[in-house]
Amino acid sequence: MEKNNNWLDSVYSDGSCNFVSNPLPKKGETISIKIRLKENSPVTSVFFRTKQNGIEVLKKMNFVEVKNGLAYYSVDIQVWEDELHYQFYLVANERIYYYTEKEITTYIPEETYDFKILTDYEQPEWVKNAVFYQIFPERFCNGNKANDVKTGEYIFDGFPCVKIEDWNSVPEDYEKAHCLDFYGGDLEGIQEKIPYLKKLGITAIYLNPIFYGATVHKYDCLDYFAVDPHFGGDKALENLCSELHKNGIKIILDVSINHTGIANKWFNRDGTFFEKSEGAFNNPNSPEREYYFFDENNNYKAWWDVPTLPTLNYTSEKLRKRLYKDSDSLVKKWLKKPYCIDGWRFDVADTMARNDKIQLHHEVWPEIRKSIKEENPQAYILAEDWSDCSEFLKGNEWDSPMNYFSCGRPVRQFFGEEDIFNSRCPELRNLKYKMTAKDLSNRVTSFLMKLPFAIRQVQFNLFDSHDVPRLHNNPAITKDAYKGAVIMLFTLPGCTNMYYGDEAEIDGRITSNEGCRYPMPWDKNIEETSSWNLYSTLAKIKTTSPAFKDGGFKVLWDKDYVFAFARFTQDELWLSVCSSDSENRTIELPIDIFGNNFSCMPECDVFAEKLNAKYKDGKMILEVPAGKSFFIKVE
Repeated sequence: MEKNNNWLDSVYSDGSCNFVSNPLPKKGETISIKIRLKENSPVTSVFFRTKQNGIEVLKKMNFVEVKNGLAYYSVDIQVWEDELHYQFYLVANERIYYYTEKEITTYIPEETYDFKILTDYEQPEWVKNAVFYQIFPERFCNGNKANDVKTGEYIFDGFPCVKIEDWNSVPEDYEKAHCLDFYGGDLEGIQEKIPYLKKLGITAIYLNPIFYGATVHKYDCLDYFAVDPHFGGDKALENLCSELHKNGIKIILDVSINHTGIANKWFNRDGTFFEKSEGAFNNPNSPEREYYFFDENNNYKAWWDVPTLPTLNYTSEKLRKRLYKDSDSLVKKWLKKPYCIDGWRFDVADTMARNDKIQLHHEVWPEIRKSIKEENPQAYILAEDWSDCSEFLKGNEWDSPMNYFSCGRPVRQFFGEEDIFNSRCPELRNLKYKMTAKDLSNRVTSFLMKLPFAIRQVQFNLFDSHDVPRLHNNPAITKDAYKGAVIMLFTLPGCTNMYYGDEAEIDGRITSNEGCRYPMPWDKNIEETSSWNLYSTLAKIKTTSPAFKDGGFKVLWDKDYVFAFARFTQDELWLSVCSSDSENRTIELPIDIFGNNFSCMPECDVFAEKLNAKYKDGKMILEVPAGKSFFIKVE
């Protein structure tokens, strides 16, 4: 392919409303699909290539108009299949250029990276430019001391619960506290802080489990159908949901239906919270016995061999009905009035309904989705998975994973950490490698490009959570590196998830999970921190600028250790320029490929960082100091 062929860089299409007349079509619907490129290109014709009933189809596209120096072509196509796959053929210079999501080639490309539009997909539209705030309820805010856990109130798995009287004290590691050290955070406390959340720019919250549980994290649920009384009970959730919705804030709840806790009333191993005669462990005739995997010796299957977390058995139709099929099932109860939650986050979703010979995950997940969408078509289905889970992202199972794979893990690694997963292995941990911009670009884009566009729009981007050390607590991460990571978090395609306290520069440690679960420092002047300004500024832009809801995404530079990409519409152009380089670099960003209405070089970025930039031959020539990152609006 010719070098410096600028018109090729300008070729662009995607599955948004900017290029598709209806990005969420129904089967049988006829839609219009567009592509654009520079008007002075040597292109003589453009073709749309797809398959209909398994047969290759080529349709010549019609020239529509020139706007801001960009020529638009369009074609009409009737869609019948679950997923419309397509690519473009451009005729120029006596050859064919083939355009897919991944690249432009001069050879017929594979279909893996075809553009993809789902039919009959119920997209939670509100998620696309949402800014989530993840809250670990027990450590966020104590709104009602009357419901606090009392020291010695109960003993769980041989250890007593303890009430921590000093809110600002440091949580102990699991080996000492056993996740039974309670600070008193509750739902009333969250409700009390709604004005704070609004000021920060939050449009949705994601709560770690709030159902009745023995530990601080409550992933060992005792009762799926009751909010923990130490959080305020069902009424507190009803009040919280009502006030959030009045203030324009959505809420999703977290649940593990891969396993219960040993003290769950269905299992009830030790009789800690329920009569010992109840439950599957002590009563072979219990109606819940079939919910679990027991052998003839009463041994049970446990998730990851953790004995306090017995695995649920999805061969049981009765279990399926209780969890998601029946009108009063777990997932439906909390979607209904008076709570009307806006979605679910499913813990360890990748392992659900999978147990050696039993592999029912692709049977169970479509059923769960159907049940949820019956209750609320706009409900968000978020799943925990740390890897390439594109097999679940075809429109009939999950809306998104916790996007560690193409956001959290590579972003953290690019700015100086070893990969979160690899670091768990001593042998791999000792292998040091500095991720390049090309590595980052490939990792981020290759995953996104495999997804249907409507799924890509609702990816749940994060880098901090209750399961990983906070990035800013790592002494190897500089202020500049952290700023770059946050810019990427907010500007990559998908929504953004903030973890509570990141904006407050909350203390923590990187040696244990408890190190990322410190109590929120309400006695600190949070709004004067540099992180508050960083997060609140980006949240406002994310939630109000069309470029981050339905705009395009294009990588502009991925050389050495500088990664730059654009988010854009016809009328907006934002540039994220992120460096982890130890050297100063000069980069060239093609601005004219977005139209001739963008040529005014700003003096500063969004955060008032001085820019050394000039416009020459359609490009922004930008000096990027070592390790600096910029977020730029081009006028």
